[in-house]
Amino acid sequence: MNTVAIIGEGILADTVCKHLSGLTLVRRKDFSEDIPAVDLVLVLYEGGNSTSSYYYEAEQMLRPRGIPWLCAYVSLGEGIIGPLIVPGTTGCFQCAEERLSMAGRNRKEVKDLLIKLVDDDYVPRYTDEISPAGASYMAHIISAETDKVLRGERANTEEHLYLVNLNNLSSTIHYVLPIGTCSVCGRLPDDSAELAEISLQKCLKLSNSYRCLSMSDLKKVLLRDYWDSRTGIFNDKKWNLASIFASVAINLPLSFYNEITGAHSHSYVDSELAGMLEGLERYCGVTPRGKRTIVQGSYSHLKATALDPSMVGLHAKEQYEQPDFPFIPYDPDSPMEWVWGYSFLEARPILVPNLLAYYSLGDDGGFVYENSNGSAVGGSLEEAILYGIFEVVERDSFLMTWYAKLQVPRLDYSSSGDSELILMIRRLRAVTGYEVSLYNTTMENGIPSIWALAKGGAEHSVNLICAAGAHLDPIRAAKSAIHELAGMIPMAERRLRDRSIEAEAMLDDSFLVQHMEDHSLLYSLPQAEERLHFLMDEQNPVRTFAEEFHSMPWQEDLTEDLKQILRVFHSFQMDVIVVDQSSSETLRNGLRCVKVLIPGMLPMTFGHHLTRLTGLNRVLDVPMKLGYADHRLTREELNPYPHPFP
Repeated sequence: MNTVAIIGEGILADTVCKHLSGLTLVRRKDFSEDIPAVDLVLVLYEGGNSTSSYYYEAEQMLRPRGIPWLCAYVSLGEGIIGPLIVPGTTGCFQCAEERLSMAGRNRKEVKDLLIKLVDDDYVPRYTDEISPAGASYMAHIISAETDKVLRGERANTEEHLYLVNLNNLSSTIHYVLPIGTCSVCGRLPDDSAELAEISLQKCLKLSNSYRCLSMSDLKKVLLRDYWDSRTGIFNDKKWNLASIFASVAINLPLSFYNEITGAHSHSYVDSELAGMLEGLERYCGVTPRGKRTIVQGSYSHLKATALDPSMVGLHAKEQYEQPDFPFIPYDPDSPMEWVWGYSFLEARPILVPNLLAYYSLGDDGGFVYENSNGSAVGGSLEEAILYGIFEVVERDSFLMTWYAKLQVPRLDYSSSGDSELILMIRRLRAVTGYEVSLYNTTMENGIPSIWALAKGGAEHSVNLICAAGAHLDPIRAAKSAIHELAGMIPMAERRLRDRSIEAEAMLDDSFLVQHMEDHSLLYSLPQAEERLHFLMDEQNPVRTFAEEFHSMPWQEDLTEDLKQILRVFHSFQMDVIVVDQSSSETLRNGLRCVKVLIPGMLPMTFGHHLTRLTGLNRVLDVPMKLGYADHRLTREELNPYPHPFP
């Protein structure tokens, strides 16, 4: 005879007992009494929102004994059943609570709860009291799940939970993706040099693509594992119908804020998937999720195996001296957290400051501003590294052109021979009225880099919008930049309408440019155009794609492309350092997330006060090497204004 223990008291526990009267039942009020050997434990709680401590007790008592258990409770006017906890597997009540909390904090019931916390007289629109009908409905689901477990079948609540609307008794079922960093069920390995080792493997491209996974393959896993309005890593999406191409914004709820990621393509479905991939990149790039950080120490103590942080570009002395500057000067004797990466130049694991390997935005005592520079996601480690390099190159080439005021050639886009690119630019002009110009900003590494500029006419409020792209294929780099431009135009027009007075103030005081969107806002003004005269000067040469870019032989193996790029950087004695940011959430589907650092290249920063140029001499040397200057530049010759990167 199967035996089931029911822990809890109240109408839900009583009703479940009635539904399971044909079984051998053990009834307990709580975990203060011993629980005999049983086949399943039902933990039924009606104590409001303080469920965590109750379920911690269940976890501590039942997991070591190998007893599966199913939780059910009422919270914010909703019945929650699951997940079924199976000892020996990942995924637990805490994973479920965190997913529910993160994805569901925009619910009106959560807002009601927050108001109630500050106003005792406020009456929420929900109740945590369960009616007999609600208890009966939940008991019916619990009974069916119990029957499946006892028969050895896979229960619906394994890795899932039911949400029951107690007002109308509708129910939905939602997947709970296990959290790798969970303190209850997580199994993170310690970060180590051994885990950081990289041995590049063969990676076949899809037909006519620089990717190794198709959109159809990605669609299956992205929608199955990561998208859910109530429990997903991503919980909301919006189509931008104002953009001339398919632009989609994806919401990634994080601990204290919502991160909006997005993508642009010719298909809303493809843009949704690409936006989720970018979201996974951000999710993995904010904090270590795949390995437990254990190395602490100063650079002086660890320098035999560590990256010298001064090589990646610091803020200037006068920046650190500014009142309320969010960073502190770098001190080689100051202890910090380190993570393991891999140096391709030295062919060995290397320690990298955690604040360079992941986001460092000034709230944790870091020494530099660091964002998503060099972050990328791919269907293989090799693919992720390749696209991480592309992003570093894209941003470096843009900033090199800006700070050194390089008079790079304008490209005749009609010479590209690519009908899609030509039609994209013509469509953008026909629909929006903006004229698009492309510029070749390729630097000494030879990776094709494109600066795209959209200029409004007399009928437009916005004057200039800039974007960039980098890729082994210059056509793909150009298309990427055009898609970015198209998505930015409606946002730029709306932003200028709302903040025109602020934009004008930024003209006179560059340090009012504080945030990412401020950069494009400033250059929406016609008065700021003179700062881009070096780029837009009609005396600059106009060149064809064939004149500017050498055709590259097609490689079926993406890894061969990557190795060729690594050889180029090696020839310049420039390191390519890779930190594997992949988490259990991405690895389950073969998706890899990396952070690529190329010390010496210019990192993108947002907010003029956060510029990072100290120690980066390429910006002074490369213009002469490429023939744009007849002498080595001085710091005083660099562009003093905020950059126009979006």
